[in-house]
Amino acid sequence: MKRKIYSIITILFATVMLLMLASCNAGKDALGGNNQAPQNNPNYVAGTYPEIAPSDDTKEEPETGDTANKFAENPFVNTEKNNVSTLSADVDTASYTYFRKLVNSGYSWAELSRFSSNFRTEEFLNYFKYTAEQPAENELFSVNSAILPCPWNENNVLFSMTLQAANATPTEGNNLVFLIDVSGSMMSSDKLPLLKTAFSHLTDQLGENDIISIVTYSGKEAVVLDGCSGNKKETILAAINSLVASGSTNGEAGLQKAYQIAEKHRIEGGNNRIIMASDGDLNVGISSESALKQYIEQKRDAGIFLSVLGFGTGNYRDEKMETLADNGNGVYLYVDGEAEAEKIFSTDLLANLYTVAKDVKMQITFDKNYVSSYRLIGYENRILNEEDFTDDTKDAGEVGAGHQVTVCYELTLTEDAKLDGANWLELAVNYKLPEDTASVFPNLYNIGYADYVTTPDADRAFMIAVIETCMLLHNSDYLPEGFDLDNIIHSLNAVDLSDYPERAEFRELLKKLNK
Repeated sequence: MKRKIYSIITILFATVMLLMLASCNAGKDALGGNNQAPQNNPNYVAGTYPEIAPSDDTKEEPETGDTANKFAENPFVNTEKNNVSTLSADVDTASYTYFRKLVNSGYSWAELSRFSSNFRTEEFLNYFKYTAEQPAENELFSVNSAILPCPWNENNVLFSMTLQAANATPTEGNNLVFLIDVSGSMMSSDKLPLLKTAFSHLTDQLGENDIISIVTYSGKEAVVLDGCSGNKKETILAAINSLVASGSTNGEAGLQKAYQIAEKHRIEGGNNRIIMASDGDLNVGISSESALKQYIEQKRDAGIFLSVLGFGTGNYRDEKMETLADNGNGVYLYVDGEAEAEKIFSTDLLANLYTVAKDVKMQITFDKNYVSSYRLIGYENRILNEEDFTDDTKDAGEVGAGHQVTVCYELTLTEDAKLDGANWLELAVNYKLPEDTASVFPNLYNIGYADYVTTPDADRAFMIAVIETCMLLHNSDYLPEGFDLDNIIHSLNAVDLSDYPERAEFRELLKKLNK
């Protein structure tokens, strides 16, 4: 009898232990600790990023739970069918800094390529600064352009242009609401602790004309600081450093409260902006991209802009973060370390905080006599219809003080394009001033034979390397067979990068991936 009782107890104990183990594993998955492949995970969300796990030669490639094979690069367009290309400006850089974090964390090229649709070419290009003249007096933009032989296709040419915004200086104060995610998913060192460091850099730049508020959200929203003067730095920092991560993520309630606080402290003629910081895991409240887009669109016309800072890995929702910033008249940035935090809120503070033009649209009209086909490189989710260019109700990108927007096209020319003096294309730039609802009359720029150069300068040589890296990540059909990282690194080695530490860092990232 005792043996039977002992056997029953043993079986029950083993069963309980197995159930506890299964529960723990399920909990880890729910927290984003072990992302499963889409086919195995009923809660899979397209656009998530993987948990960081350094690569080694003995383990299998990790299941990332990420979107695969959904990226489609822009194709060539025959000018006889459509000779007008229209797009929205974009100054986001999140794709590049996330790429940098993954490489520095040990991910291999093969692992990165599996979810490369999240690496947007334009965000790689626009992370770096290029030589460009400041706009003329009373002008908001200047354009620096060049056309040169296409390095990956000798039959074509590469057209590049950098739109340079004026270094405008704000005259009024800042009304800033820090909307901070303090849910349980923000516990790790690359999330809430790094977020505190980032906002401490911003606090250093504030003055007595600035008004700072802090709203947090997890299971519910809370107002931690309400309308504090920017010169009370110790009070602001104490509020930031007091934050602790716990609970679920109710982003909807947090957004609603942040807009209420921003409206309460509005500065007429000033910079009224919400800066949202999160890992993007909005798992309570408004959770779909379409619902988020609709909500933000209803709020942006009040003159309160929304910028987004991304943090962390493992449960990161890139698409939701981009949707918020794109529709909130703000920028989308990713913070991968303290150096980037300082860059965002110190070196690039004006560009990231002060919008000089909203709904910035570019339209390129190609002359059919000289250009037979064209392909826009990147900006796949920024393409507009031709009629959107003059439609003031159509939203487009925002550009900050001193910001640059770089755009490149691959062109196939006709025989007549070699004629001296020919203008191959016309660029038109349309935008609204931040406080206006009507567009400024388009600025026009003629580009053609006079802009053709046979050898790329340092800027163009680097742009080419960035484009080729993204094309390789996206398994582009337009690269020649056998093209690999060796080709790109060889090209970068031939360029003097000693005065460009960020460009040199890019080369080092590629070398890490090529080992």
